[in-house]
Amino acid sequence: MIDHRVGSREEWLTERISLLEAEKELTRRNDELARRRQQLPWVRVDKDYSFDTDSGPASLAELFGGRSQLLVYHFMFPGCPSCGAITDGFDGSTVHLESHDVALVAICRTPMDELAAFRRRMGWRTRLVSSAGSDFNYDFGVSFTDEQLQQGPRYNFREMPAVPAAELDQWPRDLPGISAFALADGDVYHTYSCYARGGDALWSMYQWLDRAPRGRNETSDWVRLHDEYDGSSASTDRVEPA
Repeated sequence: MIDHRVGSREEWLTERISLLEAEKELTRRNDELARRRQQLPWVRVDKDYSFDTDSGPASLAELFGGRSQLLVYHFMFPGCPSCGAITDGFDGSTVHLESHDVALVAICRTPMDELAAFRRRMGWRTRLVSSAGSDFNYDFGVSFTDEQLQQGPRYNFREMPAVPAAELDQWPRDLPGISAFALADGDVYHTYSCYARGGDALWSMYQWLDRAPRGRNETSDWVRLHDEYDGSSASTDRVEPA
């Protein structure tokens, strides 16, 4: 039994053309938002951050890899299904971005040896970088101390409710986000950050689902790492990262 409205081709075409106008308006609005992002003032990053990479220690400037722009996905932790799905989506774009003067890395507080093993398991080309031991995640609003949680952490540019001490073990210390940086005359500048659903447009899986007949159709936490679905061959079909 079909549980959706059925119509004629003529009815479908009329409604589709009407929807097309709304889609075009959204595209124009997105173009305008992109321009506004690029018009934000740049803020010089004066603090020295140190990261662990698969090739050794690196500064924030060194993460640019000789390019003038750096995009950072704030990865919560290895094994995070949503972080894994998001990284699956942008992993194939890394080579294109790098050829267009943009470096893309995923940064996490997990030690580098664990990140390297997880990257090999996932078969990603994207670099995973450890910020363990630095203030980077805290300064850019994606990691929180117990004290911050109890005082009411600031996430997505807003104050969140304070977490009672008895509930601290139920709250994550890391949340997702995206940050952008520019390198000019040897100085690094913070240019943009977004959090929570601000990164929805970069979660390519959902962009496809939004165009599927039943949309996101979510009734439970269904997302898994790509090698954990029943019958998955993803882990054996991937190419070993460089």
